[in-house]
Amino acid sequence: MTEFKWHEEAEKQWDGRADFWSKQSQAMWNSGSRSTIIPFFSQFLQNDAVILDAGCGDGYGSFLLAKRGFQVVGADISAEMIEKANNRSQYEGLSFIQDDLTSLPFEDETFSGIMAINSIEWTEKPLGAINEIKRVTKPGGILCAGLLGPTAGPRQNAYPRLYGKKVIQNTMMPWEFEQLVSENGWKAVDGQPVYKDAVNKEMTKGLPRELKQALSFMWVFILKKN
Repeated sequence: MTEFKWHEEAEKQWDGRADFWSKQSQAMWNSGSRSTIIPFFSQFLQNDAVILDAGCGDGYGSFLLAKRGFQVVGADISAEMIEKANNRSQYEGLSFIQDDLTSLPFEDETFSGIMAINSIEWTEKPLGAINEIKRVTKPGGILCAGLLGPTAGPRQNAYPRLYGKKVIQNTMMPWEFEQLVSENGWKAVDGQPVYKDAVNKEMTKGLPRELKQALSFMWVFILKKN
């Protein structure tokens, strides 16, 4: 049996998804499930913030941050994603690198803001990624983390683990992630849900936070480094 090498398999799988992802990402960020994230994140940033987009994919979210005047570096494990990101824009203050979120090539306390949308649960060791992101974040810096919620279809990528197969997704519930980060140097400042179309926000009024998270397609956390 061939040894499962997570890093190689993750790069291979995301390289294979790069074309599909790139065709979808602009719509997701402009009008779809990710459209509220950057306006939400930006409320917690200084105008001169230097930001890492951790797991940037094809770089469209990074580009939107740069359009707002932030200095942005996008990082992703996939060479194909980074190639598309570099081809998308040569916008001033925007650059991209290929790298693993658990071993970033930056000095301590480089960034005042980190955006990690649906990327931490796709690392081999999520706690390692959380600690590495913390290392490169300035004291008091802000992490905007988007975690797939219980209703997200992409959790099928983790399902084969129930047959003993190796997978590249470490699925977590939003409340598990919130506990993990709170135990490892981060303080929750704010959060908001992204729901599927079938969930009207009026339905969720009055529900406790954990039930709102249980209905979410994605939960977006705003965290501050302690």
